[in-house]
Amino acid sequence: MSNIERAEVFVASPGRSFVTLRLTTSDGVLGLGDATLNGRELAVASYLRDHVAPLLIGRDSARIEDIWQYLYRGAYWRRGPVTMTAIAAVDTALWDIKGKVAGLPVYQLLGGRSRDGVLVYSHASGTDVPSLLDDVARFRELGYHAIRAQAAVPGIRGTYGVRKGAVYEPAATSLPEEQPWSTEAYLDHAPTYLEAIRERFGFGFHLLHDVHHRLTPIEAARFGKRVEDCRLFWMEDPTPAENQESFQLIRQHTTTPIAVGEVLTSIWDVQHLITEQLIDYVRTSVVHAGGITHLRRIFDLAALYQVRTGSHGATDLSPVSLAAAVHLDLTVPNFGIQEYMPHAPETMEVFRSGVRFEDGMLHPPEEPGLGVEYDEKAAERFPYEPRYLPVARRLDGSVHDW
Repeated sequence: MSNIERAEVFVASPGRSFVTLRLTTSDGVLGLGDATLNGRELAVASYLRDHVAPLLIGRDSARIEDIWQYLYRGAYWRRGPVTMTAIAAVDTALWDIKGKVAGLPVYQLLGGRSRDGVLVYSHASGTDVPSLLDDVARFRELGYHAIRAQAAVPGIRGTYGVRKGAVYEPAATSLPEEQPWSTEAYLDHAPTYLEAIRERFGFGFHLLHDVHHRLTPIEAARFGKRVEDCRLFWMEDPTPAENQESFQLIRQHTTTPIAVGEVLTSIWDVQHLITEQLIDYVRTSVVHAGGITHLRRIFDLAALYQVRTGSHGATDLSPVSLAAAVHLDLTVPNFGIQEYMPHAPETMEVFRSGVRFEDGMLHPPEEPGLGVEYDEKAAERFPYEPRYLPVARRLDGSVHDW
């Protein structure tokens, strides 16, 4: 029996802010877990340090399921992003340890390959339509077979999804930026640049678009119907998911596929969306939905209803989460696509990952465990910087969903 001997929490900002859990067993085996909750990092770090870590010491690291149930069912306050992110970090670290003890990459422990590689999409954006088209061309040249497209809405400063530099980073090191928003302007503009992409590049690749919770159900239905000829792979988060019945209205008006789940944290949060077949892709992630153990349950439920996977994978998830996602994606039968944004060079100075990109797909490391190492000394060069995601306000000054 290999017991957990030490649980350490590291908070650093190498390019973006990350919370990393490192477990060490009595046999000296290390396991890594990602505990990053963008804009609320210290809440999860405290939950781990002050409430979870003391519960782990002395426990058998091989009992992954039992530890998951202990941390979830054993706590009176369940679910929610802070709790589920903390549990995810522990769970992922335990899978990393199990793989190292077994001498196998994690995907082998999950049943082995269901495919040769993991199809990914990345993010093209532009301050106007010509610059967006140039960016789509760049991603095509890089070998991507699936591209998400976002462009600035004319006259609306700070439109979601538009890069300011080489790496997309919406969070700011000051108090939240308050960005203006006009649904009417967006609905007029977004379909035109999606149509422009298809007109220039044709249909030989997958085209995705993120609405980012901005529309009411009937507005989302109108948008989905307008862009049907663009044959989107999906429209993501067309409306906030709190009112899940509202997706029935969207379904009645459009055949554009729907992807939801980036901000949802458990199988209970997506149960109705899946079982009523109100979505086509479930976007829950390893780090925010309870780790590999719980995310696999969500994917298994989705498979029963022909809902495919499309996990969140922006660079606010560390390379530990990306590796864990690729291991799981490789094995599940209902895999759809994986979001992928290459991390900043500073991030990769801290996290050494064997995940590789080739011909539009990601491939997992073949080393035992997850195949990621954490350089604690390198992390010390990047002290934590608090960051806030923006807040959206409509043109009349009222707060809108960001």
